[in-house]
Amino acid sequence: MSKQDAIIEQAKDERLKHSSLATRLMRRPELGAAMGVILVIIFFFVMANPVMFELSGIMNFMAPAAQLGILAIGAALLMVGGEFDLSVGSMVAFAGLIFAACVVTFGLPLPVAILTTLLFAAAMGFANGQIVIHTGLPSFIVTLAFLFILRGLSLVGLKWATGGATQLRGVREAAQDSAVGEIVFELFSGEAFEGLFAWLAANDWISKFPNGQPKVTGIPVEILWFAVLAVLAAYVLTRTRYGNWIFASGGDPEAARNSGVPVHRVKTSLFMITAACAALVAILTVLDSGSTDARRGFQKEFEAIIAAVIGGCLLTGGYGSVIGAALGAIIFGMVLIGLTYTTIDQDWYLVFLGGMLLMAVFFNNIIRKRVTGER
Repeated sequence: MSKQDAIIEQAKDERLKHSSLATRLMRRPELGAAMGVILVIIFFFVMANPVMFELSGIMNFMAPAAQLGILAIGAALLMVGGEFDLSVGSMVAFAGLIFAACVVTFGLPLPVAILTTLLFAAAMGFANGQIVIHTGLPSFIVTLAFLFILRGLSLVGLKWATGGATQLRGVREAAQDSAVGEIVFELFSGEAFEGLFAWLAANDWISKFPNGQPKVTGIPVEILWFAVLAVLAAYVLTRTRYGNWIFASGGDPEAARNSGVPVHRVKTSLFMITAACAALVAILTVLDSGSTDARRGFQKEFEAIIAAVIGGCLLTGGYGSVIGAALGAIIFGMVLIGLTYTTIDQDWYLVFLGGMLLMAVFFNNIIRKRVTGER
């Protein structure tokens, strides 16, 4: 064999060399979140009432997990792109005000009110992105300012719309004032597959009450929205050119720009997506409760970022996982609702938030060093 042939054979051997399963798992950003889910499940299996893991209990903790998960998906995409948005919690309140005012105060049809709310939120996200890009200020500072601005606008707007109150009611009644409104309403509120669950109960596939009614009548629509958005966002992030642009923009913006990546447009679009996710949560929760108030979404920005960090998103950008963020949100939902199935004081939930953030950052830092070979 000639020297050239030997070199070619060696190159082939290098290309065919496979990493070990452990190494491949360590490279997955959602590894920490998956381990966290397993540990939390084991904890509540031991400490909680077994009812928690019945179908009704699963639906109970998945509903708040889904709402947080929608926010966490937007936060994760933005963090992978190298930016933060601390205004998403206040955006939920502000978008809730816009939506409720469109339906109740201005009497707009439900589809128009939903579209208007999403456009308003996207416009605020666009403003955030443009300020960050053109001023060079950290997104942490810019969105922190909008956290207060949007919360204040929510208070002022609610008082204007209600004549001095901080809660606007009557959304459900106004939203269902037409046949089209009722159809659209069912897409954003209530439960799906009710007929299927009734059939499952009739055939003794799921638990039911003595009168034959199923204990779980359907899947809350926010869970379906959460699942669809998680799958869609994960596909976009890992399988499309836009996803590659997101990673490049967060990892090394200057190198990405030199490679032809439209970094400014990518980051602006990510701010808009994050704001739209907050608006979707506002629409879902306002329709579910039938009202909106100024404290809606309070501190959800921190929970969303913590869920994204638990899911493997680095604070420095360029690395992370949408699926990991979704798992992080599920952990939050399990702990928030799971504590009610135990004798543990629910105020420990706040301690859990801080502890999970610290452990997630510590764990992700170790994983990153192991994968990259840093010391």
